[in-house]
Amino acid sequence: MRRILIITLITILAIVGVGMLIPQNLKMPVVGADSNSYNHETFWYEGWGTSIVHKGIDVFARRGTRVNSATIGIVLLTAEYGKGGKFVVVLGPKWRLHYYAHLDEIKTKRFALVNQNTEIGTVGNTGNAITTPAHLHYGIGTLIPYPWRMDDAPLGHQKAFYLNPIDYLK
Repeated sequence: MRRILIITLITILAIVGVGMLIPQNLKMPVVGADSNSYNHETFWYEGWGTSIVHKGIDVFARRGTRVNSATIGIVLLTAEYGKGGKFVVVLGPKWRLHYYAHLDEIKTKRFALVNQNTEIGTVGNTGNAITTPAHLHYGIGTLIPYPWRMDDAPLGHQKAFYLNPIDYLK
């Protein structure tokens, strides 16, 4: 029994390690957008309605503009639900979850393998963005926590699980 436990633990550590070694190389997910297409001060912006803080960035573009995956990965979820409206979640390198919300259309399926040239949807304003101009809400979550990022900000303890996309986009 102990041998099985050790083998299982080594296997899990190997899988996690390999996931951490895969390069991320993120690319702007909204085709044609650049650093002028979003407000650089909105990540963890306070007073963001019922969300309390904004855990991503909003990239503004014309409705229907193509949205590609920002990285290689596997689509874990496609849905239309709640605040995010139509959204896609991609598991990428370093065990990070890439969240694409307020889509007008979803153009991928669950468990699809994606890369930076794969269209996953189009820019929209679904969910709680119905009264705003069309945009993509793009957020990055991490399954491996970064405890040194926690602080005294509202919901600051959650900063261990959310990364600022601006720090990673080319």
